Amino acid sequence: YAGPRPVLARARVRHVGDAVAIVVADSAMRALDASERVEIVYRELPAASEISRAKAEDVPALWNDAPNNVALEWAHGEAAAVEAAFAAAAHRVRMDLRMTRLAPTALEPRAAIGAWDEAAQTYTLIASTQGVSVVRKILAEAVFKVPPETIRVRTFDVGGGFGMKVQAYPEYAAVLYAARKIGRPVRWCATRLESFAADTHGRDGLLSGELALDANGRFLALRAGTQVGVGAYVSTYAAIVATNNTKNCLSSVYAIPAIHVDVEIVLTNASPLGPYRGAGRPEAIYLVERLIDEAARITGIDRIELRRRNMIPPAAMPYQAPSGQIYDSGEFEAVLQKALDLSDWSGFAARRNESRERGLLRGIGVCCFLEVAGGSPLTEMAELRFGSDGSIELRTGSQAMGQGQLTTLPLILARQLGLDPDSIRVLQGDSSIVHDGIATVASRSTMMVGGAIVRAADQALDKGRKLAADLLEASPADIEYSAGRFHVVGTDRAVTFADLAKEAGALDTVATFVSPEMSFPNGCHVCEVEIDPATGEVMVVGYTGVDDVGEIIHPVIVEGQVHGGVAQALGQVMGEAVVYSDEGQLLTSSFMDYAMPRADTMPHMRLGHHVVPCTTNPLGVKGAGESGVSGALPAAANAIIHALSERGVTQLDMPMSPSAIWEALRSARR
Repeated sequence: YAGPRPVLARARVRHVGDAVAIVVADSAMRALDASERVEIVYRELPAASEISRAKAEDVPALWNDAPNNVALEWAHGEAAAVEAAFAAAAHRVRMDLRMTRLAPTALEPRAAIGAWDEAAQTYTLIASTQGVSVVRKILAEAVFKVPPETIRVRTFDVGGGFGMKVQAYPEYAAVLYAARKIGRPVRWCATRLESFAADTHGRDGLLSGELALDANGRFLALRAGTQVGVGAYVSTYAAIVATNNTKNCLSSVYAIPAIHVDVEIVLTNASPLGPYRGAGRPEAIYLVERLIDEAARITGIDRIELRRRNMIPPAAMPYQAPSGQIYDSGEFEAVLQKALDLSDWSGFAARRNESRERGLLRGIGVCCFLEVAGGSPLTEMAELRFGSDGSIELRTGSQAMGQGQLTTLPLILARQLGLDPDSIRVLQGDSSIVHDGIATVASRSTMMVGGAIVRAADQALDKGRKLAADLLEASPADIEYSAGRFHVVGTDRAVTFADLAKEAGALDTVATFVSPEMSFPNGCHVCEVEIDPATGEVMVVGYTGVDDVGEIIHPVIVEGQVHGGVAQALGQVMGEAVVYSDEGQLLTSSFMDYAMPRADTMPHMRLGHHVVPCTTNPLGVKGAGESGVSGALPAAANAIIHALSERGVTQLDMPMSPSAIWEALRSARR
C-alpha cells in the first residue's frame, strides 16, 4: 500500500519534516517572521520511527489501508529448493544485521523557483534534479493533472544528488501553485535542518541471512529476509530499491544454486526512503559477504579459499543467476587475485605484529561483489543537431551532477565521429528541449546514453553518406567518411558535416538504444584498519580496489567515482546514522549530530582495473558510479570485525563508532 503524499499535510502529520503550510513574502526574513505566526494545534500520537516499533500492536497504523504498517510483502525464488538444500547441508550459517538509515547530505541543498505564465498558461520550475523528465511527468500527471507540455522543468548545475534529487518533492508543487496564485515567481531553498528532516533518506533495513554449505565449503543455498523502513510515504523508486535491486545482487559473483528472499516494506514515522548511492545493492552484498566471513570462521576454511571455491568461472558465461539475471561477462577470480596482490594481502601478518607492538588491533577485510547496473527500463534516447559551423548539439535526458557527463558524453560522440570533443555541446536539464529520458540513476548513463549516442552517430553517418553522394554525384557505396569529411573513394572530392548541415535539419537525428540486459560491474575491495582498544577509534590504514567496469571511457572520472563511493561507505560503517527519538523527533538534524566522514577519515587508495568488455551495449561499458559503496561497505565492516576478533568480538552492527567498538570490547572482557 502506498498512501498519497500531500503537497501540504492536512488532517495528519506523519513525520517530522512533513510540511503543513507555505508562507510567501517578498524576502526570506519576512517569510520566516510570518511563519512564526502560523498556529497549528497538534494532537500527539504514538510514534514509530523504527521498523520493529512500527509493527508493534499498540502503534496506530499510519494508513488505514496498511494494517500493522506493512506496505508490501514480496518474495522471490524457489523456497522448496532452498529448504531441501538446507536440510542436506553440512554447515549452516545465520546472521542478523542492521542497515542504518542515512541522510544523503548533498553539498547543495534542494532549491526551487516556480513561475506561472498567464498568457501561455504554463508553469516553469527551476530545481536541482537528477532528471527533468521524471519530475515533469509526476507534477503533470499526479499533481496538477495537466498535459506535460504545460510544465517546463529546468535544471542547471547540481551540487550532488546520490539518488535523493530524483524525486518530485512537495515543495516543487507548492512553489508552482503559489506562483500562479500570486502572479509572481516564488523561490525557496531548504536549510540544512530541512534537508535532514524532509529529503528522502537511504538504506534503513533489518537484514537476515542463512547460508548452507556442503562439507567441502561449496555453497548450496541462500535464504535472505529484509525488513525495509520505507518512511511515512512510499517515494517514486522505494519499492524497486527494496525488492528487485536487492534480489538481483544476492548471487553476486558466486555460484549459489538456490536463493530465496522475503521482503517486507514497513511504514514508519520517518522521512520517506528513496534511492541512495547503491540503492538496495549494497544491502545484498553486505549480507552475503558478512555471511561468507562467518562461514569461514565456523568451518575453519580460509576466507579467501572459501570465496575462490564458489566463484562463477569465466567458462560459465553467459551465466543464468537464480535472480533471473543473465551475466554476460566476468573474470571474478582474476579480479580477486589482482586485489590480493595490490593490497599485499600476504604481508598482513607482519603488519599486524607491528601494530600489536604499538598496542593496536589490526584487521583486514575483503569483499568480492557484483552489481546489477543500468536500471529499468532498458531504453534511452539521444538527439544530435548539426550546425553549419561544424558544431554538434548532443541532447539527452540524463543529468550531470558530478559524474563528469559533460566530459564523457562528448568524448563518446567525438570518438564515434572522429571529431574534436570541443566541437560538441551537451544540452540537458530542460524538459522543453530534450527528449524524454530516464534520470541519472542506477549507474546507467554511460551504458544507456552512451549506447544511444552510438546509435545516433551511426544513423547520422548513414544520412551523411547519402547526402554526400547526391552532392558529389556518386554512389553511396563509393563514399567514405573520416574525421568529419565524406569523400569519394580515389578522388579529392569531399564535403564536411558543416557543408551538409547547411540544409537545415538534414543530418539531425534522434536515436533510441534498447539494451537486452543490464550490465554487471564487479570487483574486489580490500580494507585494512587499526583500532585503538582504549578508545575504540578506527583508522583506515590501507585501501585497495580492483574493479571491472568494462571498457573505460575516462579513467580519471571512473576512479573519482570509486573514491566517492568508498567515502560514503566508510562514512556509514564508522558513524553515519539518522536517529529518531521514541517520540519521533529527529535527533540527528545537523552536522553536529550526524557523523559525516572527513578528509582525515579517508585513506590513500590503491586502485586497479580488470577490463572485461560488456556485451550488452555497443561501448562495452559497465556501470561505475556505485561500485565503491558495494565494495567498501562489507570490506570495511569485515576488517573491523577481523581486528576485534582477537579480543573475542565476532559480531557488531553499524555504525561501528568508537563508542560502539569500545563497548563491544568491554563486554567481551566481561
